Amino acid sequence: MFLMTRIAAACCVVLALSSCGNTIRGVGRDAANTVDATQSAGNRVGKAAAN
Repeated sequence: MFLMTRIAAACCVVLALSSCGNTIRGVGRDAANTVDATQSAGNRVGKAAAN
């Protein structure tokens, strides 16, 4: 019984750590996409104002 509890706890820890890694990478990608979209919008506004 004790061994099963330790195995279950280890599985939970592994799952939690992998989930955190995926979330951090996802947030990083979202932030990068937001920066790219903001720069693109700024460029379009600048070009429209120049015309």
